[in-house]
Amino acid sequence: MVLALIALHFVAALLTPLLLSRLGARGFYVVALVPLLGMVYLLTLTGRVAAGERITESVNWIPALDVRISVSIGVLQWVLGMLVCGIGAVVLFYCRWYFGGDPPRRTGAVLVAFAGAMLGLVTSDDLMVMYVFWELTTVFSYLLVGHRPTKSANRSAAMTALIVTTAGGLAMLVGIVMLRVQTGSFSVSALLADPPSGTVTTVAVLLMVVGALTKSAQVPFHFWLPGAMAAPTPVSAYLHAAAMVKAGVYLVALLAPAFADTPGWRPILLGLGVLTMLLGGYRSLRQYDIKLLLAYGTVSQLGFLMVLVGMGSKAAALAGLAMTIAHALFKAALFMVVGIVDHNAGTRDLRALSGVGRQLPWVCAAAVVAGMSMAGLPPLLGFISKESAFVAATDFVGDHGSTPPAAAVLIVIGLLVGSALTFAYTLRFLWGAFADKSSDAVFLAKAVPPATTCRPVHRGFVAAPLLLAALSLIGGFAGGPLTKLLTPYVESFRFGEEPESLALWHGFTVPLGLSVLAWIGGATLFARRDRVARVQATFPRVWDAELVYHRVMRGVDRAAVETTGRTQRGSLPVYLGSILLVVVLVPGSAMLMAPSWPAVRWFDTPTQLVVGAVIVLAAFLTATSRGRLKAVLLLGVTGYGVAFLFLLHGAPDLALTQALVETVTLIVFVLVLRTLPKYFTRRPLRSNRWWRLAIAVAVAVVACGIAVLSAGARVSEPISQAYSRFAYEFGYGKNIVNVILVDARAWDTIGEVSVLVVAATGVASLIFLNRRYSNDVAPTNRGHRHERAVAVASGRRQLVWLRGGQSLSPSSRSIVFEVMTRLLFPTMILVSLFFLFSGHNRPGGGFAGGLVAGLALMIRYLAGGRNELDDAAPVEAGKVLGAGLVVACVSALAPIAFGGRVLQSYAFEPDLGLLGTARLPWGDLALLGDPKFVTSLFFDIGVYLIVIGVMLDIARSLGSAIDRQAEQSLTPRPLDPSTATAAMADATQGRDT
Repeated sequence: MVLALIALHFVAALLTPLLLSRLGARGFYVVALVPLLGMVYLLTLTGRVAAGERITESVNWIPALDVRISVSIGVLQWVLGMLVCGIGAVVLFYCRWYFGGDPPRRTGAVLVAFAGAMLGLVTSDDLMVMYVFWELTTVFSYLLVGHRPTKSANRSAAMTALIVTTAGGLAMLVGIVMLRVQTGSFSVSALLADPPSGTVTTVAVLLMVVGALTKSAQVPFHFWLPGAMAAPTPVSAYLHAAAMVKAGVYLVALLAPAFADTPGWRPILLGLGVLTMLLGGYRSLRQYDIKLLLAYGTVSQLGFLMVLVGMGSKAAALAGLAMTIAHALFKAALFMVVGIVDHNAGTRDLRALSGVGRQLPWVCAAAVVAGMSMAGLPPLLGFISKESAFVAATDFVGDHGSTPPAAAVLIVIGLLVGSALTFAYTLRFLWGAFADKSSDAVFLAKAVPPATTCRPVHRGFVAAPLLLAALSLIGGFAGGPLTKLLTPYVESFRFGEEPESLALWHGFTVPLGLSVLAWIGGATLFARRDRVARVQATFPRVWDAELVYHRVMRGVDRAAVETTGRTQRGSLPVYLGSILLVVVLVPGSAMLMAPSWPAVRWFDTPTQLVVGAVIVLAAFLTATSRGRLKAVLLLGVTGYGVAFLFLLHGAPDLALTQALVETVTLIVFVLVLRTLPKYFTRRPLRSNRWWRLAIAVAVAVVACGIAVLSAGARVSEPISQAYSRFAYEFGYGKNIVNVILVDARAWDTIGEVSVLVVAATGVASLIFLNRRYSNDVAPTNRGHRHERAVAVASGRRQLVWLRGGQSLSPSSRSIVFEVMTRLLFPTMILVSLFFLFSGHNRPGGGFAGGLVAGLALMIRYLAGGRNELDDAAPVEAGKVLGAGLVVACVSALAPIAFGGRVLQSYAFEPDLGLLGTARLPWGDLALLGDPKFVTSLFFDIGVYLIVIGVMLDIARSLGSAIDRQAEQSLTPRPLDPSTATAAMADATQGRDT
């Protein structure tokens, strides 16, 4: 069920743009049902989780690498999952009112996808799958923070967050691989049940801690979080209060029961956690933007949480989980309050806000309750959580040998000072956002702000923060049930005594005294805020982490520019020569040290020798040809010759694909050559041309030598001998090549078709220069497609072979070509479909079929121009590419729904009765025969559509777009050969002079 819920989030993300375009902001109501459904399901598991039971699901993903899509839900996972789903649903409901009548469709879709990735992260029981979800949250966060790519602030903040969290993710990945080597499994449950030890394990765990520190914005990686406030307020309320920043806290809490005693664990987590809490609280008191004030407060609270979950004791575990819940509730509510104030007052600057509380009383009430929880005041959940944290901190003093008593005392003092700062910036927030500031002229630069005028707020807008604030209040009275729920997680720790139950009153104790001291200290800081501000202003500017980061990034950019300037001089021969020299030196050196050379069989039949001679001759003529078109045609001869060699070697599928690819390449070359001079420029013979010749000969020798050595180095039977049996038994097909592509090595095919999509996008981007507007790549002659197929001229009906050809000038038309195109096009489409459906057992397949269909579209374009291409394919290439990717991915994941593995194939042989084979007295009559249907056909259909989309994109980019630019005189005309030669001679003479 959990896996289905995760998948449902991603499906909902795909549908969100459509919902928001049709329903407007009300579409968020529908989208919010998805995380709400997840929360309801988790609620049904409450009793089982509280009893210590773990709910598990598992699906094989990559069996060869022992990677499984598995989930395991215990108390920790249940708590985080409830926060992800519950607050996610509330935030999406809040988006209905925040974004108003024109909601950003991409932001809404990415927000739902992020919720799915976060749910997958906190429930995964496989380290590699967890890492995949971990990086997905990073990517989605980048898209959400950078929701306005035209604004430099959004781009900079998004890139900073991406770089910092990705760097930590890479460290985490290294740690995961090291743990896999140590344990032999990626299973989280197995790792925690039997944790390894040793130096390698220590390094691996600390690398994973680095990933957690970057994700949860701990010093010195804290600076990305305040910058991420460039995101919309709902994003901040979700990602930066309840979800993404909790990922690091979750990872530490997950590993703490098994690895809290690892050398370096406590010094790093406790030391950096306390420092982060103090630095975040101090910075909060310097902010005038109430959203940035909450951002630095979040940094401070994350440091507090990291101390609790990293301490490794039972009491700290209870306090850590309780504080995690409390923080998510009050901080999400406060961010939502900021969004309401910003929307209705028009500013977030506390110096310009005055008297807002009187005009927005319900918003102020929600903020006060949530703020009391953040400050740790009774009877809120934040109070019982913070008091439990003080209990854990005081118990920790001297109770563990790995932490000196003095260090433990410093931790308690740090938490006390941090709590005082928390109380102070909570008062600063509430005063700054809602108070009447007529009496604070001195603090506010001696200028009394006028009373802020606020628009009325809709009840639905304030419902979300009110709900979360109410839950914070209710949680304060639910200490007993909450303790019972969290007990199974607490019992997983070995260190520490059984903690006391969460409650509002434990008597007059040391933790209560610390809480009172924190309140007094925070109130004093706020009461003396004018003096505190003057003292802060006197502090000199020092190099903080953000400044260091920007200095480092500028240095990296400068080094990249310098390196590129020295090595990338704009000479393609130099680039190729450098690469080929390495190819010659490295493999060539190994080839020269070969102890013996196998016997060489030059050819099997004389036909191979003849074809090889033709290929060599064509290659020589290509290199010596002056005409560009002549060189391209001769180069095509070499490609067709290779296809013929494949055919002679008994590989018809490879021969077919090679011939089709060569044909496509020729057409693409011809399209490009239209804008280039007819001949290559004449250049005087120089010594570097001899170097090029030497490199070319050396590469040829090395390539041939490696081929000969490789063929003779085999010492055992080739695995390919079993392919024919393997292809039929495993992939249910007789075409070995196709079975490998769409079944056995389908993961490789997914990567290859993705590269095709990127290549097509790159080609189109180069042609369209700045942006790929849909009206540039979409069919442009919509009215022309509705014209009749006949034209009336001189009172007689004339047959029109190609409607698009009518737009061409008479000199550009060929009636013979148009007639042949009219006859060939449907035939080629049928052939492409035949290749698609028969490719599993005969030469062909989706790739070859897509090439044939793409060639048919190319022929339509060459015969009738861009209008004819739009008639043949009245759809945008991007939609075809997207449809192909969706079909391929869905077909890859569909077997999971039936209990199979990713990309698993199934075969069906339906009995068609009389429609199949009719039994007649004089024999059997095969009508439809005995069909055999293999589900990998759907994957092949995806490949088919992607190839057609690539061909259509190339035709519109290198064909239609260049035609349009030529019509508008935007395409440079090819130079006359004599003019080009003269210009080159003048340039050479000037350089020599």
